[in-house]
Amino acid sequence: MKITLHPLFIALGIASAIFGGLPVFLIYALTALLHECGHIFCASRMGYMCEKISLMPYGAAASCDTEGISPIDEIKLAVAGPLVNALICTACAGLWWFFPETYAFTDTVFSASALMFLINVLPAYPLDGGRIARCLLVLIMPRKAAAITLRVMSGVLAVAFVLIFFLAFKNLSLLTFAGFLLFSAFEKEPLLTRINFTAKKPKRGKEIKYVMLNESSTFKDAIRHLDGSRYLVFQFYSEGLLDEITEDELYVQLQSHNIYDKILE
Repeated sequence: MKITLHPLFIALGIASAIFGGLPVFLIYALTALLHECGHIFCASRMGYMCEKISLMPYGAAASCDTEGISPIDEIKLAVAGPLVNALICTACAGLWWFFPETYAFTDTVFSASALMFLINVLPAYPLDGGRIARCLLVLIMPRKAAAITLRVMSGVLAVAFVLIFFLAFKNLSLLTFAGFLLFSAFEKEPLLTRINFTAKKPKRGKEIKYVMLNESSTFKDAIRHLDGSRYLVFQFYSEGLLDEITEDELYVQLQSHNIYDKILE
């Protein structure tokens, strides 16, 4: 997994170190990375992998494209990031309950995760809440209309954050976030590529594991069994053995099929 640093992210880190805020900066950066790791783990289980994570001054973003993914799986993918933040907050709260003295060392971790969670559940594209909203909107309107609706919502929220800055809280983060919503809402999504199972050839002595599937199994069903520790051979049964393919052969077939297609067609 490639991690890239935006020049402004580096500049912000240097400024934080100069003015004594480096520990807080690192905690927020790590929180953003863990959030994206939730997305990446979920994506890998569905047969995709993100090419890189970009650390930017307003957070982090994994290079992911959900083109062709079903609405249900896209919702799962979007929920994975905020779920990580929610689990971190829950862990911190539990730690405080049993060991109150740890509050002084973990309050910033809790605050960073809570803020990351609250921001990402906003119904604004390309935030996770916006992706979930898009999946729900396409059920009642065309996909293009849903995309336009979300961009309008992002614009409205951006204006709201600007108004909050001028009328209530003079925090430059509000303006930065408003700018992020305006520009990223119209930015083309980066690509996500299928997992290349053949990228690493099986080593000598690596255990071969046979996985039994039924004749109606999809590529997604097979991918769930991949763990990298064993070389898999998939066997398809109905009343008896119908066919057998290796994970390399599965990858070759996947290049010309959708992940939801049946393997035996």
